[in-house]
Amino acid sequence: MRWNKQQLDQPLFPFQDAPGADASELDRSAQDGAPALPLLPLAGLVKSVQTPEFAGITFHEVLAKSALNKVPATSSMPFEWTVNPYRGCSHACVYCFARKTHTYLDLDAGADFDSQVVVKVNVAEVLRKELHKPSWHRPHVALGTNTDPYQRAEGRYGLMPGVISALADSGTPFSILTKGTLLARDIPLLQEAGRQVSVGMGISLALLDEGLAAAIEPGTPAPKARLALISKLRDAGLPCGVMTMPILPWLTDSEESLDALFAALGRAGATGVSAGALYLRPGTREWFMQWLAREHPALVGRYERLYGQGSYAPKDYRQWLAARVNAAKRRHGFAGQAGFIHDPRQEEANYPAGSLPSGEAGHRGAAAARQRAGAAVHAPALADLAPTLF
Repeated sequence: MRWNKQQLDQPLFPFQDAPGADASELDRSAQDGAPALPLLPLAGLVKSVQTPEFAGITFHEVLAKSALNKVPATSSMPFEWTVNPYRGCSHACVYCFARKTHTYLDLDAGADFDSQVVVKVNVAEVLRKELHKPSWHRPHVALGTNTDPYQRAEGRYGLMPGVISALADSGTPFSILTKGTLLARDIPLLQEAGRQVSVGMGISLALLDEGLAAAIEPGTPAPKARLALISKLRDAGLPCGVMTMPILPWLTDSEESLDALFAALGRAGATGVSAGALYLRPGTREWFMQWLAREHPALVGRYERLYGQGSYAPKDYRQWLAARVNAAKRRHGFAGQAGFIHDPRQEEANYPAGSLPSGEAGHRGAAAARQRAGAAVHAPALADLAPTLF
């Protein structure tokens, strides 16, 4: 989907002729002889901003025409609607499966995905209007399915409180998946939302090695900080499932690494855990393999043989990894929950207990989602209504 289908029809770069426009803010990169800050020549762009606090990142502020995104009918995901306040992600995870989505904006899936962040500055206002349409029947809405809603940009723009309040006030159950410890700021708001609707919380954490984490997901909070966040959510009475994806061949798939990871998640109080192997879809594959050649050149040949020309590791590796994962889960109190999924097409839809709202009904995958959802905060009757299109 191109930008011109998402933005309001506004003058091109309206700030350029606006009285009092702060050229130093909009064009910091032009100082000291550097080239001017690139601005995307697209209708609807309000302004592009760089600030010293976010060195190397450009924020493209846009006015969105809509906030709710319909999940394709062919998807196996256990939800039908999503909201993404941001596109692109400063977490800069080398393995991020969403990288290719940046090419839909005529940006690249590599450095641009990490540094050119689209900010839907009016997302909460637009969402509130959409949720109050008579035809909206309050199905589960998922956040964090494409790019992280609690990436560092959220500290600047503060979009999530408005999004959470809009969903809760409309009686719409929702879930959040994140690596961002900024989520802790909104725990009181999430507790209040939980008294109105069913809430699911998920944290993404697949490794404990601080050095490897800094290299492969350089913009994310450290693993210890995310473990602390899990405990904070649980202490606040909120559920918290953990997605331990991706597990990286020869880097994080050893018995010792997996045992330490699941032990730490058990101590932190995670309500459920799901796991999966590295997924190298086009757009991600190229960027990851460049990183691998730079950081672990001895593994390049192994990865090429393991993945071939496909996106998924072969069945025999996945079966071997599944046995190791499930054994670690049993040792640390996660036995009996949905384990490692052998069908790669279903793996991304394997949300762990606590990460989805309870009381879902009427959409594809609902039965499996209810089985995995586990205990969530208060699920009133509104959360049980079947969704319809609008």
